[in-house]
Amino acid sequence: MSGQAVSRQIRETLRAARLMVPIALLLIGITTLIISSMGLLFLDQERLWGTLMLLSIPLALAGLGVSAWLLRSKLLKPLVMLQNSVARVSQGTPGAMVSIEEKGALDLLVQDIGSINEELFDLYEDMDSRVERQTRRLAQKTASLKILYDVAATINQTESLDELLMRFLRVLKEMVNGKAATIRLRMPAGSMKLVGSIGLDNVLRKGHDLYPVQLCVCGNALSPGEILCENNAEQCSRLNGRHMFGRDEIDVVTVPLKYQGDLLGEYSVYVEKPGVAGREDIMELLQTIGSHLGMTIAKQRSDEEAYRLSIIEERTSLAHELHDSLAQTLASLRFQVRMLSDTLHKDSLDAEAAFSDLDRIRNGLDEAHTELRALIGNFRAPIEERGLRPALERIIERFHEETGIRPFLQLHVRDLRLHASEELQLLRIVQEALANARKHADAHAVRIMVNFDGEELTLLVEDDGVGFEQAPSGKPGEHIGLSIMQERALRMGGELRIESEPGEGTRVEMVYSPRSRHEGHRDARTAY
Repeated sequence: MSGQAVSRQIRETLRAARLMVPIALLLIGITTLIISSMGLLFLDQERLWGTLMLLSIPLALAGLGVSAWLLRSKLLKPLVMLQNSVARVSQGTPGAMVSIEEKGALDLLVQDIGSINEELFDLYEDMDSRVERQTRRLAQKTASLKILYDVAATINQTESLDELLMRFLRVLKEMVNGKAATIRLRMPAGSMKLVGSIGLDNVLRKGHDLYPVQLCVCGNALSPGEILCENNAEQCSRLNGRHMFGRDEIDVVTVPLKYQGDLLGEYSVYVEKPGVAGREDIMELLQTIGSHLGMTIAKQRSDEEAYRLSIIEERTSLAHELHDSLAQTLASLRFQVRMLSDTLHKDSLDAEAAFSDLDRIRNGLDEAHTELRALIGNFRAPIEERGLRPALERIIERFHEETGIRPFLQLHVRDLRLHASEELQLLRIVQEALANARKHADAHAVRIMVNFDGEELTLLVEDDGVGFEQAPSGKPGEHIGLSIMQERALRMGGELRIESEPGEGTRVEMVYSPRSRHEGHRDARTAY
């Protein structure tokens, strides 16, 4: 700032403090006093100079007194008060600026500092409101996280789905301060089923408590949790004996329960207007809760479907086992009974042959009884504990006794280790192939080969029988035995091929990799 600007500001300050006149009187008085004193000492006319001196002394004193009083009231006192106010503001007390009635020469300075203080006060208030908003938002976030954690924690709980949904019905109602609420689930047919509701009495109702329902004036069925009337709310309240609300009073907050885009159900919460549609944080939280609960519904339905399919597969496996074990034994017994009948109806009865057939029937019945007890006991057909070869030799011996044909067995299975379930499936395929050869092939020679090269296992059963016109490899459903062989191969993760031509016999071949089965997790259901 230049010297002229400082001088001008000094003059303005003195003028604002009204000190210009008093100081001028003081200067005039002092100047006159000095001149009169010099005149008395060095000049004549003592009477004139004495009179001037007497006049100058009161003038100087008046100027000095008025200047001192104005200096104190118009400058020093406002300055002290302003200093105290600034000190209080500096100590962090908002709004500490005092009201100075006589600002004097500091009027502009007081106004500037007052403006700064007001801005500080506004900043303090804004900061407080921001802190309060952030605190409230953090509290809401904490509550939201608690609710979401509660939702996530209940996904793996064992409580029923209806109980879970009813539990969160009250949570959502209280979250948005709703008057009433309902929960509906979408059924497989597509209709929405009412699971539960909370009415104006805040009572949780479910199941039979929801019925009988009342009919609104418009003809819609009303549950205890539905309080919105699309027509005349007063008339509906009077006719139904319950308090109903109109669209101008109530908003419906819908929380969809979705999973991968599929709508599985929805919550409906009735809230007083203006509602929470404008609260993005609340709506986002409700959507998140809905997606979590939708995933819970999808999980439970998936578990129920998996359980239903496991029961179906178990029953199918049981049917396969009955066909491959007990059913084949009974079929063999029927064949032997027919042979005994033919022996007994001959003109010359061969007693020795009849007793031989009878012994085979008796042995077959004993074996059927043993297999039946094994199926009832542990749903597992008897397998020799010594391994695959003894089990195959037993099957071959039984085939030889029934048909008189001894199959040729080739085993190249060094370092082969099969799980019990895999060995069972393998033996069942051999049993079914031999049963088909016995019943349909009219064969003279049968060969069974099992080869393992360290990676793949190959099972081959072939005969020189009559064969058939169409290979059933593409249509396994044409014969139940062939279909079961195909299913067993697929269950092991292998591939089954059946080749046959009329007059050229039949070839059944299965290829699969047992080592890959061992590396993965083995499904317990393959044991069937």
